[in-house]
Amino acid sequence: MDPSAAPRHRRSRRDWLVDSAMFVLAVAFGFYTSVERLHATPLPPAWLFPLDQLVSMLGCAALWLRRRWPVGLAVTLVALSAVFEMIAGPMLAALFSVAVHRRPRTSGTVFALSLLAAAVFTRLRPDPDIPPLAMLTLGLALQGAAVGWGLFVHHRRRLVLAQRDRVARLETEARLRAEQAQHQVREAIAREIHDVLGHRLSLLSVHAGALEFNPGADPADVARAARVIRESAHQALQDLREVIGVLRAPAGEPSAPTRPGPPSLADLERLVAESGQAGMRVELCDDLGARESVPDRTGHAAYRVVQEALTNARKHAPGGAVRLRLTGAPGEGLTVEVVNDAPAPAPAADVVAPDAAGGGHGLAGLAERVTLAGGRLEHGPVRRDGDGGRGGWRVRAWLPWPT
Repeated sequence: MDPSAAPRHRRSRRDWLVDSAMFVLAVAFGFYTSVERLHATPLPPAWLFPLDQLVSMLGCAALWLRRRWPVGLAVTLVALSAVFEMIAGPMLAALFSVAVHRRPRTSGTVFALSLLAAAVFTRLRPDPDIPPLAMLTLGLALQGAAVGWGLFVHHRRRLVLAQRDRVARLETEARLRAEQAQHQVREAIAREIHDVLGHRLSLLSVHAGALEFNPGADPADVARAARVIRESAHQALQDLREVIGVLRAPAGEPSAPTRPGPPSLADLERLVAESGQAGMRVELCDDLGARESVPDRTGHAAYRVVQEALTNARKHAPGGAVRLRLTGAPGEGLTVEVVNDAPAPAPAADVVAPDAAGGGHGLAGLAERVTLAGGRLEHGPVRRDGDGGRGGWRVRAWLPWPT
């Protein structure tokens, strides 16, 4: 539907001014024509002159309805203009209204009818003082000017509406992009906090549980466990301060001048050693041969894969052996595979997978991290023959390693 064709239930101050101007111009046109005819030769037949004035006044009064029924009023005045001369003023105003408030096709149809009415008027009531062709040309020029002006206003209004819609769409798109960026930032922060603190807190839980269930342990072991708890708690606080520092830092500035970079494959030995101190049996098989050439982004994602897999194994398969394998080469990609056995004392039915126990938030965030790095993540249970029906869990990630 044409937006300019929507009915107006209430006139604004501008509408009142425009309608009043149209009415005054139509009255002035009719008054001028009437005065001219009083001092010149009246158009035949002479008895139509008083009726012409009456019809002109009614047509001027009807202009106040041009916003409600523009097409009907215009067609009526065009039909009357085929017989009455002084109705030309209201008729031109009606043509202008149709061109403004209706589609160009409708305006063109009404304009064609007005041309036909002008030809009929020239035929029925020729002016003795003006040649018929000149009289017809003058009428066509006035009607064409009214319709052309109205079409200009119509298209200008549509252009303004289109620009407003475009601005509104751009604002909406900008708001959606900002919300999406904020959502992505929140997800990245959540993944980082989960990966960093989840590993540290799981170490704290393991060592604290050992102290709780072995109250009569050797004092040296208690002191060692307490030291590991203290160091892990301190490191967790440091990691948390780094994340908060990133959030508080101004845009484009580092959070601290000495802030260490993200962990990479060079830190895997330390990660494996921490897990070993917590009682895990981790076997590392490194077939890369050129670990230092792995890009930082790929190395960081690989480190997080191993960290999350070890944390899940520590929570859901305590006591089970873990095998970590790194393979790949430049141009082929980096493959990280972590496989943990089910805990030896527990049957397979009691083995809880990470997705089932923890809701899978860690693996879901890990999958997003790997995908953002351009890789793929696979995880699921594994079954091996000869293990008494026990199974385990495998996490396998492929990451790009360009040449």
